[in-house]
Amino acid sequence: MSAKPSPPPLGITMGDAAGIGPEIIVRCFTQGLPAPAVVYGDAGTMRRAAALLGRNIEIIEIAGPEHARCAPGTIEVVACSPALPASLAPGKVDADAGRGAYDYLCAAIDDAMAGSIRGIVTAPLNKHSMHLAGIDQPGHTEILAERSGTADYAMMLANDELRVLLVTIHVALSQVPQLITPKAELRAIRLADRACRQMGVQRPRIAVAGLNPHAGEDGKFGREDIDVIAPAIAQARADGLEASGPWPGDTIFMRARRGEFDIVVAQYHDQGLIPVKYLGVDHGVNVTVGLPFIRTSVDHGTAFDIAWQGKADHASLMQAFNLALRMV
Repeated sequence: MSAKPSPPPLGITMGDAAGIGPEIIVRCFTQGLPAPAVVYGDAGTMRRAAALLGRNIEIIEIAGPEHARCAPGTIEVVACSPALPASLAPGKVDADAGRGAYDYLCAAIDDAMAGSIRGIVTAPLNKHSMHLAGIDQPGHTEILAERSGTADYAMMLANDELRVLLVTIHVALSQVPQLITPKAELRAIRLADRACRQMGVQRPRIAVAGLNPHAGEDGKFGREDIDVIAPAIAQARADGLEASGPWPGDTIFMRARRGEFDIVVAQYHDQGLIPVKYLGVDHGVNVTVGLPFIRTSVDHGTAFDIAWQGKADHASLMQAFNLALRMV
């Protein structure tokens, strides 16, 4: 009987070269990853990061993940963008770094779609740097969805105490009420159920946060909770999902943290992400739900203020890698 072929590696994108991505990737590899992985990034930058940290690890440039050997003591970097200059300033917005971060992500998406990698784990990129490079995208999530042709997707943040999925993501707060529709609510509830099942929860208990204070207080503070959110929850329940709410946003996260619910569907960015990040960005993981492949990420930014000083903590990236491995 022939041996079962090994699964493809996971892909880690380097993110913005001027940020902490290269450092935390080197730290993860030298600590030891629990599964094979390749890096989509710039080999020269990775070598400089290894030297900065005093790590004796060989950086090998490869043409694609199919050429990876994933040998101990090595980091294999998929060449997918023009080489970055060694003079790139640490901790500064730079168009070359922005273009590179975008190229690394796009190459990883294409390989994930082709099945050449098992999933994607992303280090942080800088939106301003991307914009300087002429890339008008608000962030990772939207690029992932557009390039993979995904219409129904959502951002979820998770740690050991909370899972939170967002109905709306990177939009102005003034635009949120008109984006809160029955279709958007029902889509988010279904994606929350899907995400929990991918994480091993057999019967997810989904709590939906209200949009307005006190979930509208019976219409005194707005009617979205009554006219839009509640009917979507009723439809989800009719479809067999264990959804409830809308619950007041000021207490629902505490209840979920205590174990009453498996996931909270939040209506807008800060409503959902502040509670998770308050518990510590070191252990949070960002997951894009709905894609045709697994994508996880750190829940922090490029940290330009400490980049290339050897101070960056790799805990969130390691958590993201481990969660991706559980979900594939």
